[in-house]
Amino acid sequence: MRRLTLWLAAVAGAVALSPPALAPGSGAAVAAPAVERAPVMPTRVRGVDGRRMVIRSAARIVSLNGDLTETIYALGLGRNLVGVDTSATYPAAAGAIASVGYQRQLNAEGILALSPTVVIGSTLAGPAPVIAQLKAAGVPTIIIPEDDRLSAPMSKIRSVARILGVPRRGRVLADRTQRQIRAQSLRAARAARGRAKPRVAFLYLRGPRVQMIGGLGSRSNIIIRLARGTDAGAETGITGYRQLTAEALIGARPDVLVVPQAGLESVGGIDGLLRIPGVAQTAAGRNRRVIAFDDQLLLGLGPRTGSAIRKLAAGLYPGAV
Repeated sequence: MRRLTLWLAAVAGAVALSPPALAPGSGAAVAAPAVERAPVMPTRVRGVDGRRMVIRSAARIVSLNGDLTETIYALGLGRNLVGVDTSATYPAAAGAIASVGYQRQLNAEGILALSPTVVIGSTLAGPAPVIAQLKAAGVPTIIIPEDDRLSAPMSKIRSVARILGVPRRGRVLADRTQRQIRAQSLRAARAARGRAKPRVAFLYLRGPRVQMIGGLGSRSNIIIRLARGTDAGAETGITGYRQLTAEALIGARPDVLVVPQAGLESVGGIDGLLRIPGVAQTAAGRNRRVIAFDDQLLLGLGPRTGSAIRKLAAGLYPGAV
């Protein structure tokens, strides 16, 4: 909590920004004044492997991760995307772009067929031989590290903007995102004042085979804390994600369950969720207190992080946010 307080204090001096303008045809908000009218190329960047590369054009972008796709749209470069992975669920316009498959199960031939001028992904993208094949084919392929820290939304925005030749757009968008995160977190703090913090368990669900509970160090932990909930998984010693068991869930004593919307549907809705061992034995299960999120909104740590905080806080403190 001390770390969260210090972080919020550090961003307290952020200056007000003008309202965003819509990038024509992209459906995404970008700042209008004092930013690049078009990408300034070439850019020189360094990937997680330490290798430097020159990116000469952002005209044909392939994005390998949904959160990076959202960021690219928010920077006003959605029209430049020619390929996205199946985790790209926002904005809706991404659904009309050619799919290159799931971010962890990519195919080099399908990506190369799109003639990209730059491929951008995170360390989640793979498998590794596919990334190596893209680089061997001469396609500028930049991989940035996954970042699960409080500063992740802003650092991600700035990194993507710098890679794609729009660093000033990135600074404006990162500043705005930072202000929104701070504002929504403080709003949640006011709503929580004088109330007991609900114990919140995040469950990552993908049908009957993939069922995990989140804890300290996970992206869900960041949103839960900023929305002024108590992360029930973290409180019981869970770090990252752990296989869900009845014992772990009952021991976490959640008042509220937070789940991905697609995950909730994969187990048959709330009624199906209650059939998972341990769920019905919790206060959250007995009261059917379940908050479902779009995966990318909750776990993307991108430009909409402030919106994720607001949605969760509104669910934790009804009528007060």
